Amino acid sequence: MSENTLTHGGDWAGFAARYGAEAPLLDFSANVSPLGLAPAAARAMAECAGLCDRYPDPLCRQLSAAIAGAEGTPPEWVLCGNGAADLIWRAALALRPARALVTAPTFAEYECALAAVGCRTERFSLRQEEDFRLGEGFLEAIRPGVDLVFLCEPNNPTGLTTPRPLLERILARCRAAGALLVVDECFGGFLDRPEAHTLKGLLAPGGLLILKAFTKLYGMAGLRLGYALCADSALLDRLRQAGQPWPVSTPAQAAGLAALGERDYVAAVRALIGRQRPWLARGLRRLGCRVVPGEANYLLFHCPAELCGPLRERGILLRGCGNYPGLDDGWYRTAVRTEEENSRLLAALEEVLG
Repeated sequence: MSENTLTHGGDWAGFAARYGAEAPLLDFSANVSPLGLAPAAARAMAECAGLCDRYPDPLCRQLSAAIAGAEGTPPEWVLCGNGAADLIWRAALALRPARALVTAPTFAEYECALAAVGCRTERFSLRQEEDFRLGEGFLEAIRPGVDLVFLCEPNNPTGLTTPRPLLERILARCRAAGALLVVDECFGGFLDRPEAHTLKGLLAPGGLLILKAFTKLYGMAGLRLGYALCADSALLDRLRQAGQPWPVSTPAQAAGLAALGERDYVAAVRALIGRQRPWLARGLRRLGCRVVPGEANYLLFHCPAELCGPLRERGILLRGCGNYPGLDDGWYRTAVRTEEENSRLLAALEEVLG
C-alpha cells in the first residue's frame, strides 16, 4: 500500500520516511489526547514486561471486569478488542449483513468492513447547508431489509452529536425493523456531558451494540485497545469467534486497567479540550474558514486553498477530508491540541493563506 492510498490520518511514519526521523512534526491529523499517553498506563505497560513471554488472557477477564465497573454494566456485556476498528470488522464478519446503512460523511471503517463481506451499503447524505447534522429523515431510511446501522456519536469528521430524543427514536426504529444499531461512542468522552448522551442505559438483549476505545481520551493509539458493550451474549460470542484468539496484548490489557484509574488525567484532558476547541474555532474563522461547530476534540473546516502539502513542508500534518463521501478537497479536519500547538497551526495557516 502506498501512502497515497492510506485512509486515515496519523501517518507519522510516512512523514519520517520522507523528511527524516529527526524532522520536527506536529500532528493535527490524528485526534488523540494532546497530553500524551496517560502516565499510569505508561507505567503499567513497562511493569508488565516480565509477563510478555506468555500469551495474554484471551478473554481479558480482569480488564473486562474493570471496564464493567466503570461503565456500570455486567462483565459479560463487555468484549475487548484490538481497538474499536477490530470490533467494527468483527461485527461485519460475524453478522455478514446483506444491507447496511451509514451516514455520509462518517468514519470510513464501517463501509470498508461491510464491503469486505459483500454487504450492500446505503449512504444517508448529511447536508452541508445544515452543518452535516443528522435529522428526522434518517428514520425513513431505517426500514425492513436493512440489517445493520452504523452511527458515530459524535460523528467523525464533523464532531457533531445527534439530539438524544432522535437517537432513542433511531434505536426504536432499528429494533422494529430488525436491524442492529451499532453506535460508535469512541469520542464520547470529550463531550461536555458524556453520560447524558451515551446509549448504554438502553442496552437490552437485541438491537444495540456500543463501541468505545482507550485510543483517544487516554492517548493510547499505539496500544490498540477498544471494547464493545452489548446485552446480547450470543451476539458478543459471535463477535468473539469472528476474530483472532488473542486480540489484546498483555501491555494493552495492563495499560487499559491502569488508565481506568486516571481520573485527574481525564479531567485535565477534558478541561484542555473544552478551552481550546472554541479558541481554535475562532482562530480558523478569523482566517476566513468555515468551521463546523464540533463537540469533540477535533474540528471540521472548509478552506478553498490547498493546505495539506504546504503544511507538511512546515512539519505539520492536517487531515484532508476529500476521501470522505459527501466532502470535497476543500474540507479539512484538525485535532484540538494545546494552546501553544494550536497557535503554531494558526500561524502556519496564516502564512500559507498569505
